[in-house]
Amino acid sequence: MYTTSDELRQRRAALLADKAAPYIAVIYSGRAPRTSADGAHGFHVDRNFYWLTNIDRENMILVLKKTGDTVSEELYIEPFDETQAKWVGGRMLPAEASAVSGVETIRFVEDFPAALHTFIRMMRGCDGVVTVGLDLWKHTPDQDDTPAHKLAHKVQQDYPAVAIDDLYRQFVEGRIIKSQSEIEQMKVAQEHTRVAIEAMWSHVRPGMNECELAGAFDFALAKQGITGHAFHTICAAGVRATTLHYEENNQIINDGDLILIDLGSTYHHYCADISRTFPANGKFTQRQKDLYNVVLAAQDLIIESARPGMTLRQLNDMVIAFYEQELPKLGLLQDGDTVHDYYYHSVSHQ
Repeated sequence: MYTTSDELRQRRAALLADKAAPYIAVIYSGRAPRTSADGAHGFHVDRNFYWLTNIDRENMILVLKKTGDTVSEELYIEPFDETQAKWVGGRMLPAEASAVSGVETIRFVEDFPAALHTFIRMMRGCDGVVTVGLDLWKHTPDQDDTPAHKLAHKVQQDYPAVAIDDLYRQFVEGRIIKSQSEIEQMKVAQEHTRVAIEAMWSHVRPGMNECELAGAFDFALAKQGITGHAFHTICAAGVRATTLHYEENNQIINDGDLILIDLGSTYHHYCADISRTFPANGKFTQRQKDLYNVVLAAQDLIIESARPGMTLRQLNDMVIAFYEQELPKLGLLQDGDTVHDYYYHSVSHQ
């Protein structure tokens, strides 16, 4: 189950729909950072590049050009290298890259600098300002060292009259509402995660280390053929569960502890993100049960109340009002305490 080539073309067309020509958008797939002279971290493709191409390979560049009323697409890939193929596997060939992405024109990355220079030189004589669109991740060019930031800096140095357009916000807004194919892929990620969480429930015992329980999640995903994680797993027992992003996962789980997990798998880079809390010994104390049920009731309230057009802020305000009503019944919110002393995330994590 993948996003179709037609949907990918629609996304690429929408990216340039409101842009004034001459315009060139440059989107990088990224590269894995090095760990040593002969090692690298695992590669994680730039998600916006993947969203436009369905391709999960490093050192590729998607180029979208607008000249007049004409929009063209080019995908720059690494050339095949026989020696490299023997050591770490072959690179994606032009025909495969075109079939997966729906981009018809395939070129090699070594030719991109000259192609960009040619485009800028040819367009400078046209009406309008030449603009280079880049995904700058909320930062300015001097605050990051991604390929996009490096290119922005070089363009500003070499072509002072060329404008830089940050596409980050457009990607964010364009991806807020998911297509049906995206929803189906997210459901697959959620189902894989559900199965793995249930495996954790079966595996947990007082006395084990948090990392062993987190490992049970990894193993359950691997049994389903899944190796990707949406983010670093949080497996926090006892008081450590009050730290929102506790990631060490290296302490002993004690009898009577509640364990908070916050984790998820990926499917084609669509992510699940699920939080659950459960007792290490399989049984809640009465106090734990009372608190758990208040949180569960808040979750049920939001599920029943959520409607299209509502904002997360509105839903979060409902939760805060609910907790202000219910927590004093459990002896909380005393001596000037507020809901925010106990609930300092937001409605998306209950």
